[in-house]
Amino acid sequence: MQDNSHSERMSAGERRAAGSLALVFAFRMLGMFMVLPVLATYGMELHDATPALIGLAIGAYGLTQAVLQIPFGMLSDRWGRLPVIYAGLLVFAAGAALAATADSIWGVIAGRVLQGAGAISAAVMALLSDLTREQHRTKAMAMIGMSIGLSFAVAMVLGPLLTRAFGLSGLFWSTAGMALLGMLIIAWLVPRAPRALQHRESAVARGSLWPALRHGELLRLDMGIFSLHALLMASFVALPLALVEQGGLPRDEHWWVYLGALLVGFFGMLPFIIYGEKRRQMKRVLLAAICLLLFCEVYFLLWGNSLWMLVLGFVLFFTAFNLLEASLPSLVSKVAPAAGKGTAMGVYATSQFLGAALGGIAGGWLFQQYGVQGVFLGCALMALLWLGFAVTMREPPYVTSLRLPLSAGALADAGLAERLLAVPGVADAVVVAEEAALYVKVDTQQLDRTSLERLVEQPGPAAC
Repeated sequence: MQDNSHSERMSAGERRAAGSLALVFAFRMLGMFMVLPVLATYGMELHDATPALIGLAIGAYGLTQAVLQIPFGMLSDRWGRLPVIYAGLLVFAAGAALAATADSIWGVIAGRVLQGAGAISAAVMALLSDLTREQHRTKAMAMIGMSIGLSFAVAMVLGPLLTRAFGLSGLFWSTAGMALLGMLIIAWLVPRAPRALQHRESAVARGSLWPALRHGELLRLDMGIFSLHALLMASFVALPLALVEQGGLPRDEHWWVYLGALLVGFFGMLPFIIYGEKRRQMKRVLLAAICLLLFCEVYFLLWGNSLWMLVLGFVLFFTAFNLLEASLPSLVSKVAPAAGKGTAMGVYATSQFLGAALGGIAGGWLFQQYGVQGVFLGCALMALLWLGFAVTMREPPYVTSLRLPLSAGALADAGLAERLLAVPGVADAVVVAEEAALYVKVDTQQLDRTSLERLVEQPGPAAC
């Protein structure tokens, strides 16, 4: 699958790989997110259920996901991508089955913890890198990103509908079925890679881990995704109950609120994404979205006392959430050093899952102690803290990450990276000899891809 062709179009095999792996991601994330809008309202019927334990069940998957997703990615380098992915999907299905057969909240919590242990994200992304050429990898990863966003939207609508029809047990059985369907997709649709390749754009490199943990701008973004998912999980301990108690909307009817809010929120965020990228004002857009999220939590606290006021709050909340969920990974990609993108994204994903775990636990505890108003106040304070960190960030560099294969002659050119750094538009360049590859970050408004490849193919004094 890997070759040096510079075809502008993805091959049939690449499209098949990206599409099928996007489906695997989508089914898995559907199973993870579908409980979010229903557990707070239906979960109280379980034995031993309390608001604090409901919150723990909502966020529990993040604990094991955070601990295991980087190690699973590294294991896929040693054992192979497919064995790790199959094992992860089986573990996920087992967790769903455990939750489906549980009659107490403790069984559901155990099932959610086991679901999170099927941490295959890094292994799937590594397999995608094995199956796509470098010039098409960004498009393939964008397909994965879109599938995750779409699965979240579908889960918010499908979760209430499935639970209304089949109960919580049926919901969890359906998530187990989705994991097994993912295994069939891997077996029948995903092409076989000739060999596992090392790609620092999608895999964690041990030598890059400590620099990523000390990088101030990356840490601000890690704090951002931690806060965003903590706010999401904590808010959804309280929001479904607010729709019932303050909005008077039966729990079986919540799906239309989520559907409408997500659709409006998705289209509402697009102009801001376009503005931020075109005008190179992503910091301004990011700060505005955090302010909107802060406003939403205060709004729910003070004015969320009727159905239509809550619906308006949902629309604003999902506009801010969708905007931040789409912006933060792009900012990590821009800020991460060359040859450190995969590691930076690994730390970022770990922060996301930790935020989900803490948000669910904290949201449940706040609800049990202080009711829905306590949850919204706690979320508002969290958003304010995040805003304080985000204000200090610098405007990100507007660069694109590339990985270029190097010939033996280029590898022998000790000064290649230094000369490339002198070229206008090249922000960073690192040669990784063991991969026979050059990792480079460029501003495409100043340097196009063809010019860069010509420079790399002509090492030596002529390159500059």
